[in-house]
Amino acid sequence: MQKEKITLTESLTNFYDQLIEQLPGIAIGILIIIIGLLLGSWIANFARNRISRRTDDPLMSRFLGKAIKYIFIAVAVMLALRAAGLGSIAAGILTAAGASAVVLGFAFKDIGENFIAGIILAFNRPFNVNDTVEIGENFGKVKALEFRYTKLKTFDGKDVYIPNSDVLTEPVTNFTEDGFFRWDFIIGIAYEDNIKGAKETVMKALRNEPEVIEDAEHENFVIEDQLATSTVNLKVFFWVDTTDFRRAALVTKGNVVRNVKEALEEAGYYMPADIHEIKLYGGETEFPVKIGSRNGVTEDNTKPVKP
Repeated sequence: MQKEKITLTESLTNFYDQLIEQLPGIAIGILIIIIGLLLGSWIANFARNRISRRTDDPLMSRFLGKAIKYIFIAVAVMLALRAAGLGSIAAGILTAAGASAVVLGFAFKDIGENFIAGIILAFNRPFNVNDTVEIGENFGKVKALEFRYTKLKTFDGKDVYIPNSDVLTEPVTNFTEDGFFRWDFIIGIAYEDNIKGAKETVMKALRNEPEVIEDAEHENFVIEDQLATSTVNLKVFFWVDTTDFRRAALVTKGNVVRNVKEALEEAGYYMPADIHEIKLYGGETEFPVKIGSRNGVTEDNTKPVKP
């Protein structure tokens, strides 16, 4: 029993002596970690600002800034362990990381794919921050590119986080990359109206809208689209600025639709509603008709059917 007490006392004494001996190394290790955090943050901010000024690409600069910061922190931790006399632990971490890479690769396959996809998107992607894009079924403005996901802000206020691997594999439609988008809509005129005159009236209304773009590359035009049941349908094509797709492009379309409708009415063109034909089969001799009045009273009249 006495021997065990001596052994325990000696063990505690040896541990205390070793701790005292390693205190300078531990202090240096802590100092290295602090310096690594500060230096990593400073270099990351410097690199982000420098890349942002040179490329005018906030998504890539932010992504690379974070990557540089995390790399500095990892290196600082390894150096701190060695300075504290725990080099075997640092070597063990590296060995374990290498040995478990395959296992972790299968366990965190999606995370690894999204991380690699994020690196690819940082250097080569079909959008920039505040671009209006459609990725799969998601439609909104790009707000951030992180290691694992791309963040979209939809026009109804939702925050959508799309895995970077999906961004690489899904079709991406960019509505604002070159700043132009062509809207179209259909308007119907009566069969007895003059089609050429109606088209000229529509084109005049387009030119009177200041937000509609027309130049050598972006041409606005009207075509005869369809002979419908009760109307001749004209299809109107016009270009708008999509830098602010959420408001400007949609408001411009609304203005154009209203202006075209009012211009046709002022020029004397009639835009009839659809005509529905009702056929009676069998031996019906009478047809009930309900006529509504302004005071809310309805009359039920039965009309004879003509043979």
